[in-house]
Amino acid sequence: MGLKKGDFVELEITGMAFGGKAIAKVDGLAVFVDKAVPSDRVKARIIKKKKSFAEATAVEIIEPSPDRTAPPCEYSGYCGGCKWQFLNYDRQLYYKQQHVKEALEHIGLLQGVLVHPVIASESIFAYRNKMEFSCSDKKWVLPSEFVPGEKTAGFALGLHVPGTFDKVLDIKSCLLQPDTGNLILNDVKDFIKNSDIPVYGLRSHEGFWRFLMLRNSAAYGKWMVNIITSVQENKIVKPLSDMLMEKYPDVVSVINNITSSKAGVAIGEYENVLAGYSCITDKLGVFEFEISANSFFQTNTKGAQILYNKVKEFAQLSGKETVIDLYSGTGTIPIFLSEDASEISGIEICESSVSDAKKNCIINGISNCTFITGDIKNSFSKIDKKPDVIIIDPPRVGMHKDVVKQVVDISAERIVYVSCNPATLARDLLVLKDYYDVMEVQPVDMFPHTFHIESVARLEKKHI
Repeated sequence: MGLKKGDFVELEITGMAFGGKAIAKVDGLAVFVDKAVPSDRVKARIIKKKKSFAEATAVEIIEPSPDRTAPPCEYSGYCGGCKWQFLNYDRQLYYKQQHVKEALEHIGLLQGVLVHPVIASESIFAYRNKMEFSCSDKKWVLPSEFVPGEKTAGFALGLHVPGTFDKVLDIKSCLLQPDTGNLILNDVKDFIKNSDIPVYGLRSHEGFWRFLMLRNSAAYGKWMVNIITSVQENKIVKPLSDMLMEKYPDVVSVINNITSSKAGVAIGEYENVLAGYSCITDKLGVFEFEISANSFFQTNTKGAQILYNKVKEFAQLSGKETVIDLYSGTGTIPIFLSEDASEISGIEICESSVSDAKKNCIINGISNCTFITGDIKNSFSKIDKKPDVIIIDPPRVGMHKDVVKQVVDISAERIVYVSCNPATLARDLLVLKDYYDVMEVQPVDMFPHTFHIESVARLEKKHI
């Protein structure tokens, strides 16, 4: 049958693609279906038709899959935060393992690599230690709330709906953060509503209130509230800060980040501490880390400890090795490995992250970690001792091709590659496989109810 955009079609769901969409076939044509899971029979609407594939969204579940489960969140299916709440958690783990295997086979051209079953997250709700909520003057209305003829524009503080940049789903609670975060979210929302100060328009680029970022410490239960505004106006934000500090004993830091940038990123050009401390403290294993408003820290603290324990296991350190950590961030991996290595050097392009890494070393009494600020592809020359082990933990885009070449040239005996993107992991391993054997890969679930998966790969140098 010839599919066209706007058509309604009945589909049997047969698989799950990386990216969270289900797969069906119509006369041999792959159809990627949103809001469906394997073994569903659905009525779907075609939203895009290309020569080699089509995209659709399920509008009715005719016969549900046995893998379906009732999502506890009222925003499931509309919010872009977690797309798999309606998929049984055990099956989420299965498909994540399959995504890693398929990427290694199809992109990395690696056959027979041992990919272990995914290590599950200890918690599948309330696991995030950081949430970002956007302000908008265009509220996206749930179908259950829609009234024909009424204008949908209006104040929202919440999360973006997939496919829109200027409309925000106004939410009362997000199940991925602890309950205290939802109480703070609603108090901030009420304060902004009653302030009579306009929120920032994502099209007009005018207005004051921009984002709310909440951080919490899994170890100590303390909270940071970061209010991002377009200009600095203490007389507006200080009463909000005072109210939060008085109402919530566990709020120990209220920050105001200020940005004039039109980019939809919740990072300020500068910040101003309204109350309490400039950082909160969390722990990974026995180590403490100070986390500032804009610094990177793994968003699932308990999951990060599992991940880093696997990095330690794969690194096979005896206490004598020299280690290089690429993309070292705020120093979490070097500090976590410090007791088991002779010396560790981290390379990181972000100056504030390097500053945080050095500070975290002092806090933990670590003396065998050093950090180099700079672009990795230009910084290898600053390493004066050949490493025994290289740790690689790049962003989602993976390594720059020049960095891959330099990793090959350094020729360390072992590489531990930490990846949050199976596709770029496989792409980089495709280049490295001529020089290293990929011994095993361990996926670790840090993001329940999403298709995202972290993986740790152990590579051993080939001796030909």
